[in-house]
Amino acid sequence: MTIATPERYAQMLDAARQGGYAYPAINVTSSQTLNAALQGFAEAESDGIIQVSVGGAAYWSGQSVKNRVAGSLAFAAFAHEVAAHYPGISIALHTDHCAQQYLDEWVRPLLAHERDQVQHGQEPSFQSHMWDGSTLPLDQNLDIAEELLDLSVAAHTVLEIEVGAVGGEEDGHSAQIDEKLYSTPADGLKVAGRLGLGERGPYMAAFTFGNVHGAYKPGVVQLRPELLGEIQRTVAQAVRGGGLSLPPAARQFGQSTLDWVDRNVGANKPFALVFHGGSGSAPQELAQAVSHGVVKMNIDTDTQYAFTRAAAGHMFTHYDEVLKVDGGVGEKRYYDPRSWGAEAEDGMARRVVQACQQLGSAGKALR
Repeated sequence: MTIATPERYAQMLDAARQGGYAYPAINVTSSQTLNAALQGFAEAESDGIIQVSVGGAAYWSGQSVKNRVAGSLAFAAFAHEVAAHYPGISIALHTDHCAQQYLDEWVRPLLAHERDQVQHGQEPSFQSHMWDGSTLPLDQNLDIAEELLDLSVAAHTVLEIEVGAVGGEEDGHSAQIDEKLYSTPADGLKVAGRLGLGERGPYMAAFTFGNVHGAYKPGVVQLRPELLGEIQRTVAQAVRGGGLSLPPAARQFGQSTLDWVDRNVGANKPFALVFHGGSGSAPQELAQAVSHGVVKMNIDTDTQYAFTRAAAGHMFTHYDEVLKVDGGVGEKRYYDPRSWGAEAEDGMARRVVQACQQLGSAGKALR
């Protein structure tokens, strides 16, 4: 198994929630960073998620083209080809942080493409897509999420939603670091009432608990992972007590969804949760978030730095060879992009291994 089928992806997410671990979701912007992510997952013997952001998708198509659909499909095609050489792991492909202004030029066309693939007996190019409605009122956010959930079921993909605002900046989208960074149990009840808990269609939810994109000094970011537990318990208790009416079940692709929901409600984990903005988080914060049902944690800032730091180290070490200083000729083997590129990939791969170890997915690749 290499790129996960929809059925295998469902198994991955269920295994993580039941097993108390999470998958690193690594943002990539090039074939080099994609290869580094695959190398890291393979070395960690971990399944995982590799994703492109709105800016990353545009960059994949070429900086003079900036076509997000073309870039996304190019990324997916490359990933399907090279991932076949890592048979011991399963990798899911994901699109990250699609805000409302990008839906019609990015995720909706991809879902239509994948629905067509499914109708012709093929697997979808991606396994999940994120709808980022965090800047909208919750009811409007969920209106769009309902529509996208129906499209996702037809495309055999999983939807990811965000409830609440993640602070900091990512790909031009920014939010203040204030009280809006914290979702509430009432938000969880509304989400479950509108989208169900998997029986209408599979989705993941990124409830915010102080999350901030980017890297900050200690003390700036105040995470409250216990809030995730409050949201999970409140919704589970409402379901068990009959106080929460869930939407009608929809026919699912290859999974017994109602049994899956019942099992996770019983474990106080009705939602499959996502952790955004985790760079620099303390180990105890990661562990607590995962214990409350986080199955996916986005990692971008740290792997960006690991990649670039290794490349920078090469340049500093081989300064005279890389640059034609004072009329010199340099030394080709050091400015060959493959020399510094390999070091950069190794540096990023090591950070992916570390993430797998921290989140508990290392050594747990499904067989």
